[in-house]
Amino acid sequence: MSKMLIGMLWFDKDKITTLEEKIEAAAAHYENKHGEPADQCFVNPAHLEKRINVAGLAVRPSKTVLKNHFWLGKKE
Repeated sequence: MSKMLIGMLWFDKDKITTLEEKIEAAAAHYENKHGEPADQCFVNPAHLEKRINVAGLAVRPSKTVLKNHFWLGKKE
């Protein structure tokens, strides 16, 4: 499993926007804020059954992330 100790937590409970669109918005905000892109994102398993890639991010389910939250950052 990849490790990320520091990242940005993004909250989005919009029921209309797709998971991919939410991750893309969070990734754009992360890059704008930190000046470099994130390379991974963790989401609650209720939102994602298997690993996927979105907007250059490795998206993984994690039981430690609350529903409607996205934890983005760089792999350590």
